[in-house]
Amino acid sequence: MTAFAARLGVAAAAAFIFASLAGNAHAVALTAPEVAAACVDADGLAHCGRLIEDIQLKRLPSLAAREGDTLHITLYPSGRTSFSNTGAASGGRSYSLWDYLDTVNMAVLYVVQGDDASFLLLQRTNGRTYEVAAEPRLAPDRQRLVTADFCASRCANEVALFRVSRDAVRKEASWKPAEAWTDATARWKSADTLEIEYTRSGDATTRTLERRVDATGWTRVAQP
Repeated sequence: MTAFAARLGVAAAAAFIFASLAGNAHAVALTAPEVAAACVDADGLAHCGRLIEDIQLKRLPSLAAREGDTLHITLYPSGRTSFSNTGAASGGRSYSLWDYLDTVNMAVLYVVQGDDASFLLLQRTNGRTYEVAAEPRLAPDRQRLVTADFCASRCANEVALFRVSRDAVRKEASWKPAEAWTDATARWKSADTLEIEYTRSGDATTRTLERRVDATGWTRVAQP
C-alpha cells in the first residue's frame, strides 16, 4: 500500500495487512497471532515481509524458495521465475512471498521500495506479473479481484476492480468516494457486491457501506 510506512509503524502495519487478508477466498493467510508474533521485533516493512515469508515458505515448500536476496517462485506446469532485491539499504526494492491464491494459481508478493509498499500478483501459468497498490481480495466466483488504497497522502484513494482470467489480470473499473477517506478495506459480500469499511478524514469512526460492481459511479477502464 502506498506510503505504508509513513502512515503506520511496523507492528501496526502488520496488523493492518492481516485485517486486509481476512476473508480472502482460498488464500494461505496467516492468523492474527502469527502476524503479530512474526513482526513484533521487525526493524522495517521489508524485514516484516521477510519474517512472514519465512512462515509461508514452510507452508508452501513446493511454491517458492529463497537464495540470499533472490526469491524463486515455481511456475505451472514447469519452470520458475525469480525476483531479486536491489539496493534495499538505499531505498531499493525488495520482494517477499506473502500469500497464495490457489484457486486461480496466483502467488502474491509483498514489495517494499523505500517507504512505500505494494503487492505483486504472479500468474504461475504464464509468469506474468501485475502490481497493485493494496492487498487484493478474490471474489467468491474467482472472476474478480478488488483493492482499496486510501491514506492521507501518496495513495490512489480509490477502490479498484480487476478482472481475472487464466492468462491475464486487467483493471476493469475504479470508484472514488465524494468525501475524503483516510483508510478503507474492501471485502466481498457476494460475487457482485462489496462491503467496504472506511474512515472519513478527520473522523475516527469506522463506517460500512455496500457497493455492487454494476452500480453507477464506477469509472470503467477502456480495454484494447
